[in-house]
This record gives sequence, C-alpha cells and structure tokens, in this order.
Amino acid sequence: MLKGKVHKYGANVDTDAIIPARYLNVSEPALLAQHCMEDIDKDFVNRVKPGDIIMATTNFGCGSSREHAPICIKAAGVSCVIAKTFARIYFRNAIDIGLPLLECEEAVENTETGDILEVELATGKIKNITRNKEFTARPYPEFMSQLIAAGGLIEYTKKKLGVS
Repeated sequence: MLKGKVHKYGANVDTDAIIPARYLNVSEPALLAQHCMEDIDKDFVNRVKPGDIIMATTNFGCGSSREHAPICIKAAGVSCVIAKTFARIYFRNAIDIGLPLLECEEAVENTETGDILEVELATGKIKNITRNKEFTARPYPEFMSQLIAAGGLIEYTKKKLGVS
C-alpha cells in the first residue's frame, strides 16, 4: 500500500520540466533528484516527502525519451505518478526503472494538491483520504507488477539470473 501527499500538475508536463536538459550530464539518481520538477515547480524538492504522489492531467512525460525523467522522480522519493494519460515512451521508461504509474481520469478530476491518497497497486484502488472518495485504475498485469516490485527491469533480470 502506498500513501502520500499529492503534488498536482496540468497537461503536457514534458521531460524538460521533469528534469531540465542542463542537468543531463549527471546520471547519479540522488543528484538528479535535487532538480526534479525544477522548471515547473521551484519548491517541489523542498516540499516532497518520501511516499508522496505526483498527479497530472494528460500526456505526462511527453517530449524526449530520456530515462533521467522517471529516475529523478523515483529518486526524489515519489511513490507513484497518477495521470489521465502518459506519453508512451515515458510510461515504458518508468516501468523499466520500477516507478509505478496509474492512469485514472476520475482520480485526477477529484483530487487536488495536498490531498492524501492511498494506492494499492495490485488492485488499482486509489482512495482519496482527504475527500473520502475511491477510484479504480486498471491494475498491472502480473509480469509488470513483478518488474515494479523488483525495482525495475535490470533488478528483475538480475534476480531471474541469480546475479547480485
């Protein structure tokens, strides 16, 4: 069960807004996290707490295919991202690094910044504790759940191969 405070954004949050290109010479997740959402929300890194949730309307993660974008969000402590829709390459990159994403239009329409959510990835249940409302996103297929639980594709593969 995931639980955290919502940081809500609008449509077309692109990868440059998530992690500005001027920081792409860095690959260390903790350093990337220091600049997460910097160009769209200067105070995000000061407000975000481990377990918090990013929410957006449509086309979250559009723009370039850089993996830095989901990496910096995960490294900032965000437990999941909920949006009406995601850019497909961002969606795949997020799953590959073990950052859960849920598409749920009703949750987005009935949640505001600061609301507290509980999210059960296995069932897709999203409960807005602040507003006492429940929503359902489509849960992941079993193999994608295993990728996320392992921490992403690399960790999943290492586990399957018995490599540490």
